[in-house]
Amino acid sequence: MSEHGGTVTGADLALTADGLLLRPWREEDVPALLKAYDDPVMRQWVRLPVGTPEEAARWLELQREGWASGTRFSFAVTDVSRGGELVGNLALKRPGPGPERAEVGYWTAAWARGRGVAPRALEALTAWAFAAFAEEGLVRLELLHQVDNVASCKVAEKSGYAFAELLDALPPEFPLDGHLHVREAPSASQGGGAAQSAPEVSPAGSSDSR
Repeated sequence: MSEHGGTVTGADLALTADGLLLRPWREEDVPALLKAYDDPVMRQWVRLPVGTPEEAARWLELQREGWASGTRFSFAVTDVSRGGELVGNLALKRPGPGPERAEVGYWTAAWARGRGVAPRALEALTAWAFAAFAEEGLVRLELLHQVDNVASCKVAEKSGYAFAELLDALPPEFPLDGHLHVREAPSASQGGGAAQSAPEVSPAGSSDSR
């Protein structure tokens, strides 16, 4: 399913998922990235605009910085059966001090919706994350979305992320309530891990915001 080795570097890391290839973002992805962001549905959920080559370059730089710092592992999702067509983005975010939990975020390009891209890619990322960061204590992955993001709620359910909590709105950035979905590492879900308290989270759309 994955090639993760003993360390997390990002340069050559690739995950596979039933016809999909997840790999680090590249400079040549800029045209497809701009096309993906030129979509009203996409812009409804994202926080940072990507509408110019300059903004796209800065977005790619943020992804590289995330890999370098170990706080954000962002993958371009491509469809192998369609010649490597870019179909989405998937990220594992570990910005907080607690190594036991992390957050997943994603978006699917408009032209690829309806193909089951997000659930397939998310399953690959989930398995990789629990394997790659097991020794660091990762036992819980969280998926957040605003209540009106029905598509993300369906993806969460299909991917085994159980609804855990209704989150209060935080206007103006998050004007509506949100859902927190959780998936635990196999050992934790079978009773091997300690109970986790509810985190302080914001109801960001799971169509990844950055």
